[in-house]
Amino acid sequence: QVQLVESGGGLVQPGGSLRLSCAASGSIFSFYAMGWYRQAPGKQRDLVARITNGGSTNYADSVKGRFTISRDNAKNMVYLQMNSLKPEDTAVYYCNTYLGNLPWGQGTQVTVSS
Repeated sequence: QVQLVESGGGLVQPGGSLRLSCAASGSIFSFYAMGWYRQAPGKQRDLVARITNGGSTNYADSVKGRFTISRDNAKNMVYLQMNSLKPEDTAVYYCNTYLGNLPWGQGTQVTVSS
């Protein structure tokens, strides 16, 4: 069973940047299309970025041009580079497969505030 551990969140001012990391245990990681999700207080968890096992990417309109998803299959890692952060990006960020069918990790809190 693949386990997911997210890290890299924190408090950042508007306009700042953060890089999130997701470590996946299990050798089958490279077969999955992976995604980064976020959940703000009182809201549903939404997919914000997706990357196939071949490296093709897609983004939610709200983050397009500001966020970049990448992966390193050899290291079983997925990353989310977040630039030009806005207060509305504040949320707990999670990684999972594109289908969200693995056990969810604890997530990493991102807070954008001055």
